[in-house]
Amino acid sequence: MQTKEKIFKGKTLAILSGGGDTPAINSSIENVRRRALLLGFKVYGIRKGWKGLLGDGDVVDLTNVPYNGAYGGTALRSSRTNPFPTKKNPEDRVPQVMKNLERYKIDTLVTIGGDDTNGAAKRIYEREGIPVIGFPKTIDNDLRTHTMHSYNGEEIEAVLCPGFPSGALCISNMTRHLRSTNESHERIMVLEVMGRDAGWLTGSATFGGAEMALVPEFEMTAERKERFFEEVKKRYAEKKNLIIAVSEGVRWWNDETKELGMVYASSETDEYGHKRFGGVSGVVASEISKRLGVEARAQISGYYPRAGACSDYDRRFTSALADKAMDLILRGEYGKMPVLDHIVAQNGLEEYNMSSIDMGSIGNQPLQAAYYDEQTFTFTDAYVDFLSHVLGAPYWPDFGCTFAKVRP
Repeated sequence: MQTKEKIFKGKTLAILSGGGDTPAINSSIENVRRRALLLGFKVYGIRKGWKGLLGDGDVVDLTNVPYNGAYGGTALRSSRTNPFPTKKNPEDRVPQVMKNLERYKIDTLVTIGGDDTNGAAKRIYEREGIPVIGFPKTIDNDLRTHTMHSYNGEEIEAVLCPGFPSGALCISNMTRHLRSTNESHERIMVLEVMGRDAGWLTGSATFGGAEMALVPEFEMTAERKERFFEEVKKRYAEKKNLIIAVSEGVRWWNDETKELGMVYASSETDEYGHKRFGGVSGVVASEISKRLGVEARAQISGYYPRAGACSDYDRRFTSALADKAMDLILRGEYGKMPVLDHIVAQNGLEEYNMSSIDMGSIGNQPLQAAYYDEQTFTFTDAYVDFLSHVLGAPYWPDFGCTFAKVRP
């Protein structure tokens, strides 16, 4: 039987991206847009996340406009707007969202975001019944996707979200670049990496030469700090240089106040209640210098892993997830999010390796204990195997030569 019209002809699909940007959001938008057009949808873009559905709305037409998915970030812009009442903004703005969805005649909504953006989408879906599909996004890689990692006969619940592969590549390259200056001056370098509650991204520094790491999942109590300094002293004595990766959200013991806490760059919070981190690397480096008498320097990677081009792995990953998203729409399975079923190398990123989860069961997934050795402050072979599927084998450059000392 011949079909004369595309299945969703006359319908409109809109895409929004909220929260922190990653190098893979434009690729996600591009791939969702392309497949939606094949199904007959008119495609709109909602600017600045949920903010674009408030007031009179801020909506653009993506239907017949070329879209560059290789360039990082989001051309639709982003914000940390929460349509539900919060301490910072007590107004319930969901009625504004619903009004604009009706005004712009939007039939299906795809929300690209993490736990905050997609959590709000899920609540609106449950409360108002709008057809919505979540699309995963996070640089921290802590969005629970129920993705399994097979290692040595074990099944470990891992996470893999678009944006993380590109960010991990950036951090591994940055760490690798720091090695030559670190060796030249026989320093200890403390590299601060994004990660409010999880150390997934911090682990990628080990692929470029970081030999130790501190992650939010394991608090640096007074007792653990003592063991940490002993380990730093031992490792530095062996090679006379050392790179330590530190998650920005590490809980660090303050010897003066006798309290365990985080280091904030600002006390202000966004609409989801999150403060802005920054500076723990300086605190750790300063204490290393005082305790061990070794020159230690802090280096903050900052927004570097969020910026730049989308990696090849992420390009293919977002394409496969977009295939699954369209499958969910065709089946009418709204309120769900496409995810990777199990960890695979780049050539395995196909729709048949994707599955879906209910948006209500997303939540956050911290680094698994199998991936981090809290006694030696190092990432394990299991983590190396996990990330090797994405980045390939770790590579640590060094001077590669020793010299015979001349005696007069």
